[in-house]
Amino acid sequence: MKMVLLSWMVAIAAMIVVDGHDEGPREMKNWYSKLPHMKHKVTELHFYLHDIVSGSNPTNIPVVVSNTTAHSPTYFGLIAAIDDPLTQGPSPDSPIVGRAQGLFGSTSLDKISYHMTFNFVFTTGKYNGSTLSLVGHNPFMDEYRELPIVGGSGVFRLARGTALLNTLTFNSTSGDAVVEYHVVVLHY
Repeated sequence: MKMVLLSWMVAIAAMIVVDGHDEGPREMKNWYSKLPHMKHKVTELHFYLHDIVSGSNPTNIPVVVSNTTAHSPTYFGLIAAIDDPLTQGPSPDSPIVGRAQGLFGSTSLDKISYHMTFNFVFTTGKYNGSTLSLVGHNPFMDEYRELPIVGGSGVFRLARGTALLNTLTFNSTSGDAVVEYHVVVLHY
């Protein structure tokens, strides 16, 4: 058990070093000292999330399932982890712009609805290394859903905004889905 814990700690430390920013405490303090003179920027983003439940490489896996989840028409009690690819277009072969990484839980007894807590982690282009953090209510069967953007990092430091999403395709047999995201974010 100690070896497993140590391995995880080393892996996490390596990810922080590889995926981290070059800014240290001095640079961060300098950035905040300039904040009163900075102007807001509005950035609009458009991409597609590929939620893959089936096959040998799922990007959405259950991590907690209650004793009653299997009998619930809304999957109440399910908690899952995601690491879904974000692409420029709806095709799975479209260029990847980042990943949606986080957790969601089925939180409604009445309809399929999730509490979502996740980050968009951008991996290419001018937003490479930056993130947007989303937390909110996702009534999955509604045509359009709105999730609040509550923060970000890198280019999107102190971000706030809205993600409007709609499901383009959902395979009720496999559980796989492609979800279109229109994002408007206010940042500095």
